Amino acid sequence: MALTRTATWAWLLSFVLLAAPSFGQGPRKPNAADIRQALEKLNVLGSVLYFAAHPDDENTRLIAFLANERKLRTGYLSLTRGDGGQNLIGPEIREELGLIRTQELLQARQIDGGEQFFSRANDFGFSKNPAETFTIWNREQVLADAVWTIRKFRPDVIITRFSPVPGGTHGHHTASAIIAQEAFEAAADPKRFPEQLKTVEVWQARRLVWNTSSFFYGQGQKFDTSNKLTLETGLYNPLLGKSYNEISAESRSMHKSQGFGSSGSRGEALEYFEHLKGDRAQSDLVEGVTTTWNRLKGGESVGKIISEAIRNYNPANPSASVPTLLKATSALAKLPNSYWKQVKQEELDQVIKACLGLYLEATARDYSATPGEAVNIQLEATNRSAVPVTLTQVEYLFAKRDTTVQQKLENGKPLMLRVSVPISPSAMYSQPYWLRLPGTTGMFRVDEPELIGLPENPAAAQVRVQVTVQGQPLSFTLPVVYKRTDPVEGEQYRPFVVTQPVFVNLTEKVYVFPDAQPKPVTVRVRAGQNSLEGQVTLRLPQGWRAAPASADFKLNQKGAEQTFTFQVYPGAQETESTISAAVSTLGRNFTQGLKTIEYAHIPTQTLFSESEAKAVKLDIKRKGQRIGYLMGAGDEIPASLQQIGYTVDQLQVDDLSAANLQKYDAVVTGVRAYNTLERLKFQQPQLLEYVRNGGTLVVQYNVSNGLVTSELGPYPLKLSNDRVTVEDAEVRFLKPDHAVLNSPNKITQKDFTGWVQERGLYFPNQWAPEYEAILSMNDPGETAKEGSLMVAKYGKGHFVYSGLSFFRELPAGVPGAYRLFVNLLSLGK
Repeated sequence: MALTRTATWAWLLSFVLLAAPSFGQGPRKPNAADIRQALEKLNVLGSVLYFAAHPDDENTRLIAFLANERKLRTGYLSLTRGDGGQNLIGPEIREELGLIRTQELLQARQIDGGEQFFSRANDFGFSKNPAETFTIWNREQVLADAVWTIRKFRPDVIITRFSPVPGGTHGHHTASAIIAQEAFEAAADPKRFPEQLKTVEVWQARRLVWNTSSFFYGQGQKFDTSNKLTLETGLYNPLLGKSYNEISAESRSMHKSQGFGSSGSRGEALEYFEHLKGDRAQSDLVEGVTTTWNRLKGGESVGKIISEAIRNYNPANPSASVPTLLKATSALAKLPNSYWKQVKQEELDQVIKACLGLYLEATARDYSATPGEAVNIQLEATNRSAVPVTLTQVEYLFAKRDTTVQQKLENGKPLMLRVSVPISPSAMYSQPYWLRLPGTTGMFRVDEPELIGLPENPAAAQVRVQVTVQGQPLSFTLPVVYKRTDPVEGEQYRPFVVTQPVFVNLTEKVYVFPDAQPKPVTVRVRAGQNSLEGQVTLRLPQGWRAAPASADFKLNQKGAEQTFTFQVYPGAQETESTISAAVSTLGRNFTQGLKTIEYAHIPTQTLFSESEAKAVKLDIKRKGQRIGYLMGAGDEIPASLQQIGYTVDQLQVDDLSAANLQKYDAVVTGVRAYNTLERLKFQQPQLLEYVRNGGTLVVQYNVSNGLVTSELGPYPLKLSNDRVTVEDAEVRFLKPDHAVLNSPNKITQKDFTGWVQERGLYFPNQWAPEYEAILSMNDPGETAKEGSLMVAKYGKGHFVYSGLSFFRELPAGVPGAYRLFVNLLSLGK
């Protein structure tokens, strides 16, 4: 079916955005092998959509095989951004972790050749069955997003990672397969989500299959392959110099926050598919689908021209293919408008650009600007071929301004254009689009339908470059990026962002007042532009006060900061509330802070969060003062403990000698320390010697897979996958008279109210009799789990193993979690 003009424009815009590299990276520089791959892909008109729940669920080997060997347009729809997972590389959780995992997916797709999509579903944490998942997700909205993606991407085949039959896996996983089944049919039904049909058309995929394997079958069950479609994906691609197993490992290793680094392998790798809906395939995944140019009326002529370009391709001189490819462009232009015409025109333009060695880049002098501010941009255009190329026009799309150029691009001679262009005064800030508005526990709120499904915002500023190649016009849209030269790392890129003129940041996420004494609250005011002055204030709970009540600031230069400290006096009553900061300048109030997330494997991410912190006034007593904290995968518990008056020293593995540890009232290991600190296995005897001599050691959760030592405690203890995901699940006291529940704080059922996301995870399920199980809990319909909190006396001291999710609860300011954690630290005092 031909798309309407409106539908074509909307669809093409999203394709251009998705096809480009992540906006924090420079232009792609394809080599001769990449160009040959792209030429062959021009002659394939077929598509496959992989469908699952989270970042890291996707089968990167299959995606790499389909995109690079079969040359199919291959997409991955992850219903969530993985916000509810754990972070192995830093302290970011929730929305910040979702940003990291989004970018990790984009990096993975650049390696394996796929494209990336998302729904508005929020990863609210582990779910044990799809029924629970659908009580938190808005099922109709998630289905609408899946249908929207299918109607835009128009896959011939849809592949689920998981079975739609509940059992044995994450509830999100099963829910994703259920949604895939429903979307398979709903996308073809004009009565379902008819509002989408203003910009896209209904689409019926040929079939829906489940990418199954022996992994999904229970222990002892035989994996029967006799009735399943089989695909050999372990092939070697000599152009790329790698097998698809090796490409898969590189792609999967981008999921660094989840600890999914992988080693490449070589040799046979079979993938299996179980039929779910549509036409059953007998021998091939895209069986019955026309994937040649015969798919388009009159397309045979285009296919013949491209085949000629492939036959005559000279890797030593790719530009020799340009005249033939321009003939293909002319032939393609004569075909009726259609989805595949638009896809192949974009691909063809990119191949011509690559054959020319045409380097186009738009860089800004700074990485940010405010609405209305002028941006200094340098455009580089370099033709590295003997083929005549003329730069004819440059359009600055963010400012609705264009410049006629008519400049020939001589072989190997860069053309540099420098211009100052103002950002539109009405430009939106570069807040990730799914975080602009408050959502719910299960769903992000997105009011711009055209953004739904995109992995990230469109570039904050874009430039369209018009050229003619041997007299034939071509157009390329570039993101404006920031580029600098690092003296160590060399050329470095960063996304260009539009920001507000001033930022106000509280230095802590939680302020805990254990008594009536005032506490310092520090505010940092940072300029997003030059020449700012105004006033900063705190907004406090009723009955609280700050001294001073306000403070004046003056910032002359962009990037300059001033720090202010207010003494905050709490009210008399126990309460959970909010402290927020605001600045008044330029006739407006600003309440958002600036957060940047920087890791070497992803582009720098910029987030604008409300400058607010949880304020907790609670009755809490503690014993001991000095805590040693050994960080594992990363968490914010040390700062939380400092909030209630502890002195916290962050330890290194080399610090773990029994003699050195004696100065601490308690020692705590951070989350997944025994998964991430290899040398801990050699220092574990020193930790246990500290306990034997009278110390208190609190070990927080680890996962059983990948432990550096099996001897976590002084007595045998075996970890499991047991967890309690319902955050308000009943908690039963097995040892009500134990010191952990009584000293120095009396723990009651009230202390387990207000927990977030979960009770705990990866509980032990087997332990020696020396351990005392303190608590019992379970999710609805499950048996009791008694391994969430284990305490054992060892020599003169105490060993504690906790699977409770303190790493979430303390940074969230949950009062009862603080009181219980203090009791753990106070054991033996």
